[in-house]
Amino acid sequence: MGRRRGLMSDQLKYELAKELGVYDTVMKEGWGSVSSRNCGNLVKLAIEKAEKMLVENYNNRNTTF
Repeated sequence: MGRRRGLMSDQLKYELAKELGVYDTVMKEGWGSVSSRNCGNLVKLAIEKAEKMLVENYNNRNTTF
C-alpha cells in the first residue's frame, strides 16, 4: 500500500508548528521527532482554523445579499 499524500500544505504545517512551539524541533530533527501529542494538537489546530474559515466564508456570503 502506498503512502497517502497529505491534505495540508507544507507551508500550513510549518505555520502551525510555529504556533505550537515545535518549529525548532521540526527544523532540527524533522517531523518524526515531534511527539504524538503535539502532532495531534497540530491536527486539532488545523481543524479549528478550517472551521473558522468556513464560518467566515458562510457569514460573508450571507451578508452580501
